[in-house]
Amino acid sequence: MAGRPLLSEASAVIPDGHKVGLVGPNGAGKTTLFRLIRGELALDDGEIRLPSGARIGGVAQEVPSSEVSLIDTVMAADTERASLLAESDRAEGARIAEIQTRLADIDAWSAEARAASILKGLGFDDADQRMPCSAFSGGWRMRVALAAVLFSKPDLLLLDEPTNYLDLEGALWLEAYLARYPHTVLIISHDRGLLNRAVGGILHIEERKLNFYQGNYDLFAKERAEKRAIATATARKQAARVAHLQSFVDRFRYKASKAKQAQSRLKMIEKMDMVTPPEEAARHVFTFPQPDELNPPIIRIEGGAVGYDGRAVLQRLDLRIDQDDRIALLGKNGQGKSTLAKLLSDRLALMEGQMSRASKLRIGFFAQHQVDELHVDETPIDHLRRHFPDDAPARLRARLAGFGLQAAQAETEVGRLSGGQKARLSLLLATLDAPHLLILDEPTNHLDIESREALVEALTAYSGAVILVSHDMHLLSLVADRLWLVKDGRVAPYDEDLEAYRKMLLTPDKPARPEKPKVEKPKPSRDAVKALRQDVRRCEERVEKLNVMRDRLAAKLANPALYEGEKIGEMAVWQKKYAEVMDGLARAEALWMSALEKLEAAET
Repeated sequence: MAGRPLLSEASAVIPDGHKVGLVGPNGAGKTTLFRLIRGELALDDGEIRLPSGARIGGVAQEVPSSEVSLIDTVMAADTERASLLAESDRAEGARIAEIQTRLADIDAWSAEARAASILKGLGFDDADQRMPCSAFSGGWRMRVALAAVLFSKPDLLLLDEPTNYLDLEGALWLEAYLARYPHTVLIISHDRGLLNRAVGGILHIEERKLNFYQGNYDLFAKERAEKRAIATATARKQAARVAHLQSFVDRFRYKASKAKQAQSRLKMIEKMDMVTPPEEAARHVFTFPQPDELNPPIIRIEGGAVGYDGRAVLQRLDLRIDQDDRIALLGKNGQGKSTLAKLLSDRLALMEGQMSRASKLRIGFFAQHQVDELHVDETPIDHLRRHFPDDAPARLRARLAGFGLQAAQAETEVGRLSGGQKARLSLLLATLDAPHLLILDEPTNHLDIESREALVEALTAYSGAVILVSHDMHLLSLVADRLWLVKDGRVAPYDEDLEAYRKMLLTPDKPARPEKPKVEKPKPSRDAVKALRQDVRRCEERVEKLNVMRDRLAAKLANPALYEGEKIGEMAVWQKKYAEVMDGLARAEALWMSALEKLEAAET
C-alpha cells in the first residue's frame, strides 16, 4: 500500500463459520483490511484466500432515499430470489420446475416473514415496514441497509461498528442474531458487550501484525495482558543481563589479562535473541471538572407532561434527581428518551405540572448531533477560545489534554480529526462550566474500548448527577445505579437489573405472569417525612458517637502497657467493653440503614 504500511508479514486463519471480532487501535488498519477482503484494494504482497464462490456482504452506506418500502428494499437484497421470481414469469417447460425447486431450496416463500422479523428486531414496526425509505433519516436508513445484508445471509459477513446507529434494544437484538448466524462473521466493534456475547474469537491488529485469539473479548484481554507482562519481565531481565555483561566489557576490554573474557562477553551480547518490550499503551483520559454541592433534590417534577405542538409524548411525570444519582434511561427509540433529556436540560418546557430546580443548577448536555455541529474549519483551540477569550494558549491546551486531545490535535482543523477526537472535544465543551447534572446521549459512539474505559473512570470520579442513554451495556452496568424505563408515555423506575432487561427484550413473546393487583399506598404527609428525617439524623449521631467510643477503646487496647503485670486483669474489662461497643455499633448501623430506606421510600 502506498504511504505508511498498515500490515507487514501479517497472517491469520479464520475457521469457517466462526464469529470473530476485529480489534486494534484506531488507525491500525481494520477498515483497510475489510476493503482488502472485499477486493476494493489490492495487496502489495501476499494473498487473501476465501472459499470458492463465497459471497461477501457488508454495510457500505445507507440505502438510498427512494419510494420503495422498507420491506421490499430488504427482500431485494436476496438477488437470487429476485432473479428467480422475475424469470418464473416467462419460463417454460422444465425450467419452471427447476425454478420452483430452487425457490423452495432457498426458502423463498418465507422471505417476507424473515425480512419483517429482522426489521422488527432493528426497531421498525409493521407500519414502518410499509413506508418508503424516503420517510426515514440517514441513521434509520443505515438500519435498513444492515437489515438487507443480514437478510441476504452472505457466506462472509463484514460489519464495521454496526451498533453505532442502533439503540440498546437494537444492539441487544443484533448480538443474539449474530450468535446464531449460520455463516462466518468478521465484525469491527468497540462494544465490549457485543464482543463478549456474540463472538467466539478475536483477531487483533497490533504493530502491523495479525494475532488470532480463541474466546471472547474478556478472555483476549486477559491473555494479551499476560503475554505483555511476560514480555516486559523478560525484556527487563535481558536488559539487566546485557548491562552486567557490558559493564565487564567496559572495565576490562583494554586489559590484556581480561581481553579474551571481554571479547567472549561481547559475543554473548551479540548472540542474545533480544525481546522487545511492548510499547506502553497511550493513556486515554477524560478529566471532568468537579461541581460544587447543591441541596437535594437538584430537579423535582410533579404531575408533569411534555411533548411537541400541543401533543404530549410523556405524561404523569413524578421524578426526583439528586446530585449523587447515576440514572440510565431504558426504552425503545421513539418512546421519549430524547424528549425527557431535552426537558431535563431545559430545552423543552413542561406542558403541565410543576418542575423545581436547585438555584445555581448547571447542566451539561452531550448528544451525537452536537458532534456533527462542531465548526469543521476551526481548531479545538478556536472552539475553546470562544468560551475563554482571555485564557493563554497554554491553559487552553491543558484543558484539551485533560480530554486526551494532545498538542498535535489542538491545532488541527476539526474536519480532519477522527470521530473519537471530535467526540472528546464535544464532551469537553459540554462540561466546561463544571455541571451539577451531566446528560449523555450515546457518548461512546466513535470511542475505542480504551477511551470507553477512561470515560467510565471519569464518570465514577465525577461528583455530579449523570443521566445516561447508551447502547453500550458494559458502560451502563459500570456507571448506572438506577434504571428508568421510558415506555408508553410514562417514566418509571425499572426494579430489575440490566441482565433481566436484556432477557426481557430477547423473549418479548413470552407470556407475562398475571400481575397482582397493586394497592396504592397513601403518600406520607409532610410531618411524617420530617419525622423520618429526624429519625435518620438521630441514628447517624448514634453511629458517630459509637465510632468515637470504638476508636478510643481500640487505642487503649493497643497500648503495650495494658498487657504487663497487674494490668492483665484490667485488659479483660476493656476487651469486654470493646466487644459491647462493637455489638452496639452493628445494631446502630442496621437501624440507620432501616431509617434511610424508610425515608427514601417516603420521598419517592
